[in-house]
Amino acid sequence: MADSARVLEQAEALLRRVSPEAQRMRVRARKRRWAAFWRRLKIAVLAVLATMFAAGLIGQFVTPLGIGGLLLTMAAMALVGLTILFWPGAPEATPETLVQADIRLLPQRTEEWLERQRPALPAPAQRLADGIGVRLEALVPQLATLDPAEPAAVEIRKLLGEELPELISGYQRVPAALRREDRNGKSPDRQLVDGLEVVDSELARMTEQLASGDLHRLATQGRFLELKYRGDGEG
Repeated sequence: MADSARVLEQAEALLRRVSPEAQRMRVRARKRRWAAFWRRLKIAVLAVLATMFAAGLIGQFVTPLGIGGLLLTMAAMALVGLTILFWPGAPEATPETLVQADIRLLPQRTEEWLERQRPALPAPAQRLADGIGVRLEALVPQLATLDPAEPAAVEIRKLLGEELPELISGYQRVPAALRREDRNGKSPDRQLVDGLEVVDSELARMTEQLASGDLHRLATQGRFLELKYRGDGEG
């Protein structure tokens, strides 16, 4: 039985690795890491050039640098560049920081946090987490222009910044040996999956509502242009 369970777990792990949702999450995470690296490298190069330019101005208009000055300049350039390259990045998202995140960054920060929690989740919950990650990706452009004071923004912040983290954190607080045991008719594993299904359906509903609002605004603007310009032309 133990060997069969181990084989089953290995098969489930393989399916999770090759699932389209999991692959998309890994691709997005890799793109974010490379984008952050190139952004930091660009800043480091600009800072090194600025240091070199400042040293040139000092040597030209203040005092000749000499060998010692050149060595000091090279040391300063290396120090500036390496400091920028190896300076600690933004701290990882936590349930405490998610609830305070900018609404425009909340989907990405939530996805990053969810990706780190994924290995500790049971297989069905991992598949749901992958699907939620895909929905979060689709939500990003819709929140770019959303007023944080709008009821929709408040609702999204509550779901992503409070309820989803509390659901997963609550599951993780349960001892691993007890997560498959039924309590009141449901095991913690089952309760987690049910909760993630609710989160997934709520995200789908919110995305559809935001999209319907965009479509309504587009139709209104199109009607306005039609009345203004075609109406004037007919007059």
